[in-house]
Amino acid sequence: MKEEDEILRKVGTGNAFKVPENYFDNLTSEVMSKLPEKEKATLVKKEPSKWEKMKPMFYMAAMFVGAALIIKVASIELDSNVSSTLAQTEYIDMDVISDQYINEAVSGSMMDDYSLYVYLSDASNE
Repeated sequence: MKEEDEILRKVGTGNAFKVPENYFDNLTSEVMSKLPEKEKATLVKKEPSKWEKMKPMFYMAAMFVGAALIIKVASIELDSNVSSTLAQTEYIDMDVISDQYINEAVSGSMMDDYSLYVYLSDASNE
């Protein structure tokens, strides 16, 4: 503490930083005068080519063709799945259904035992 008091007595507690008089009054004008002149950019308007004009239409046409192909492929796959399922069900004798087929159907329905019981109870009431 004694050392700090001694240093403060020698140096003082005043603000050591000073700014010249009217420094901030003309600072902006001085900085602007020292900047180099900026060349003004000239804007050259160029006429778009035919490709640039037609590009959005080609992109849109390609998008529609792609969407049509995706739908076509998905419908072919769906049709093959439906026809294979129908082909499998044609050979099932409804009088004799194995427990394995019933277990697969129940597990494929993703129903728990209670939900299955409620579904079967409602079906028998109707």
